[in-house]
Amino acid sequence: MAARSTPRSGERCAARAFPALALARPNPYLAAMRLISRLNPAEGVSDFWAYIRRPQPYRWPILGLSVLMTGSLLFWVVQERYYLPPERPEITYITTFAPGRTDAEIAASNRANQERQEALAAERAEREEIRREIYRTLGRATGMDVERIEREAAEERAREEAAEAARRAAMTGDSIADRSR
Repeated sequence: MAARSTPRSGERCAARAFPALALARPNPYLAAMRLISRLNPAEGVSDFWAYIRRPQPYRWPILGLSVLMTGSLLFWVVQERYYLPPERPEITYITTFAPGRTDAEIAASNRANQERQEALAAERAEREEIRREIYRTLGRATGMDVERIEREAAEERAREEAAEAARRAAMTGDSIADRSR
């Protein structure tokens, strides 16, 4: 019978705890990396206490500065800010007409407004005609064929008006105003 080597201590523990894993080699890092040793603060506290007990001239200022920096960071992070919701705005409705107007007053106001609009349109047409006359005079002075240019401009305006009318008809479809004609 062949001589059997003695198992190492890790192998003995593994063989006892997990008999199915007795043949596996133990990992040498397992003992050093146990979870309990990672989360145990006793080693850190003992190192800190050993450092504080050592006589050094700057130990208390360094400790005070460390506590001050940690405390100010925690104070800054932990502060609670609560913003109040904004106040509801007060709505003021602006009316340009008297609230108790009668239908006759409304109709009279509409007629007066329509007369103003017609007067403005007539004034605008008069200004445009004066401007056209100035351009005609300028065109004749420079030797252009003014009548031909006016004909082309009138044809283009007619095409634009027809296109606009077709666009409106396509948008509105069959309207009641068209049926009454």
